[in-house]
Amino acid sequence: MEFDQQFVEYIVKALVNKPDEVKSDRKVDEQGVLITVHTSPEDTGYVIGKGGKTAVAIRTLLATLGAKGNMRVSFRIDAPDNGKRRPMNGDSDAVAAPMAVAPVVEMDEASVDSLTF
Repeated sequence: MEFDQQFVEYIVKALVNKPDEVKSDRKVDEQGVLITVHTSPEDTGYVIGKGGKTAVAIRTLLATLGAKGNMRVSFRIDAPDNGKRRPMNGDSDAVAAPMAVAPVVEMDEASVDSLTF
């Protein structure tokens, strides 16, 4: 196992609840190195992070590691549920509700002048 693959597994195993189920594949082609990480379905969210920030951070670390070896290293998370969101509140048919949009309130100049901060 190469150093970059060991590095990714080390980070991912530290993030998840079931580190024994973490596996990774390393593929080299003309574009560079692709490391694919496989986790249990419950742990995929920990690797992705809120808003994808954890995955972006791992990719940033791999870009730095690849620059040292003068190669491009990419990172992919193999989502066992094909990228679909898990049901919410235990309901198998639940779908995330769309975000509410704040109503547009029209204000005239008099109401703007009366605002205090």
